[in-house]
Amino acid sequence: MSAAILEIKNLSIAFGESEVVKNLSLTLQKGKTLAIVGESGSGKSVTSLALMGLLPKNAIITADALTFAETDLRTAAENEFRQLRGKRMSMIFQEPMTSLNPAMRCGRQVAEVLQLHENASREAAKKTVLEWFEKVKLPDPEAVFDKYPHQLSGGQRQRVMIAMAMCTRPELLIADEPTTALDVTVQKNILRLLRELQTEMGLAMIFITHDLGVVKEVADDVLVLFRGEVQEFGPVDEIINRPQAAYTKGLLACRPPLEGRPRRLKTVEDFLVESSTLEVQSSMPVDPSTLNFKPSTYHEENKILNLINLHKFFPQTQSGWFGKVENVEVLKSISLAVYKGESLGLVGESGCGKSTLGRNIIRLLEPEAGQIVYKGTDITHLKGKALRKLRKEIQIIFQDPYSSLNPRQTIGDALTEPMRVHALHKNEAARKEVAIGLLEKVSLKAEHFNRYPHEFSGGQRQRIGIARALAVQPELIICDESVSALDVSVQAQVLNLLNDLKDEFGLTYLFISHDLSVVRYFCDRIAVMNKGEIVEMAAADTVFFSPQNNYTQTLISAIPGRS
Repeated sequence: MSAAILEIKNLSIAFGESEVVKNLSLTLQKGKTLAIVGESGSGKSVTSLALMGLLPKNAIITADALTFAETDLRTAAENEFRQLRGKRMSMIFQEPMTSLNPAMRCGRQVAEVLQLHENASREAAKKTVLEWFEKVKLPDPEAVFDKYPHQLSGGQRQRVMIAMAMCTRPELLIADEPTTALDVTVQKNILRLLRELQTEMGLAMIFITHDLGVVKEVADDVLVLFRGEVQEFGPVDEIINRPQAAYTKGLLACRPPLEGRPRRLKTVEDFLVESSTLEVQSSMPVDPSTLNFKPSTYHEENKILNLINLHKFFPQTQSGWFGKVENVEVLKSISLAVYKGESLGLVGESGCGKSTLGRNIIRLLEPEAGQIVYKGTDITHLKGKALRKLRKEIQIIFQDPYSSLNPRQTIGDALTEPMRVHALHKNEAARKEVAIGLLEKVSLKAEHFNRYPHEFSGGQRQRIGIARALAVQPELIICDESVSALDVSVQAQVLNLLNDLKDEFGLTYLFISHDLSVVRYFCDRIAVMNKGEIVEMAAADTVFFSPQNNYTQTLISAIPGRS
């Protein structure tokens, strides 16, 4: 067996009286990958920050052993951590846009690490950075070197972070949710890249995630955390195929199955409360009676939305002070119909035009050409009061509910304001009563009415976004990546909620996502977008199991756990 690079015995971390990690023990061998799995708040990232010496000073850390490569991290001073961080241990953070300096060119940020830890000259550092940009398969390394983070895609920024973490050839790499919310194809490429670099360099890796589907692709061993406590620790095959803890069973079961379509998704709470045995949802066949939408409903008179040859351009400035401005076509002759009562999935990679199409439908963006017909009326050029009235009929749930909620506005105000704008209900008391009813409908409480967005978890904020969309009694709701960045259990809860609301209020959904397994479970039909065009559209199971387009086949083959 390889020598242990990391040893932790009975690690506990507290902030004041709140203990967030409790008696955690693990060992990690050189050349091996340990996946730490759990939902938000389970203590995964806090543990990694403790290893890096990045926790705030008010953190109380106790451990019987906390050793990295014969260095006792319990007694290490800040200058010792500076020598370790970036040189012998590195970290890839979850969100590269917030961990990269927006005012500094990407190449210089990576070069800075080499100049600091290896005393490299400016020229030598640039040469090494370009070699690493090529190694992590960034297109045109010279151009990327001089670009700012906002000029790169999410996947490209993540590759810059990988280059930054790996350029000093560390002994330990900590990857904190490095693929969360990325397209499946980008995710697959990054996972493959990390495995290749690990094999080449023989480094140990800690891979932090909440998605057990990804774990099967990368890990040798798995440690499952729940509320700071270890639930299970062992080889990946043992944990995935023969889980013992109810929490692990819940995490495995709440992911939408790749085959079959249960009426409701299981959640972690189902297993913790009921102490259920694992229900393998993938063994459940598709039952047509569970589908809300029937083929007989696809008639002209049932069209709620019809897009006809829609085009959209964005101006793009070439590099330099006097760079030429060119129009880039992001929507190319889009024609699409949505029928009343159905859930239509719209899938594709980042940058393909999905969100742009959703914003054109609700008229947050103006199309250059084509028609948007809603319930038989052309709404393409609506203005003023007519457009405001349309916004009552069509609502949107955004991907990031925190940035779409006003941080200075209470949740009650966020819910009652649209009612007030559209003159719904007779007075403020009636609006408050309706708002509280909506909160309870999405499994929140009346006492949440006077709280602010920062007082809620990500899943709770997404429920608030759903309640706000329902506040004006819409008929069509656009869900724009509304479950992409959620924990798998919270995602299951939100999907179940959306299905319940669809049945209760007769809603129609345009469900935008890059996750085909989620879209296949939730939607009746799927439209696949690539580079601004619809390349395939059919019933959900047809697209998923018998894709005709090469691009669709690539998306499906990239899903974790699917060959």
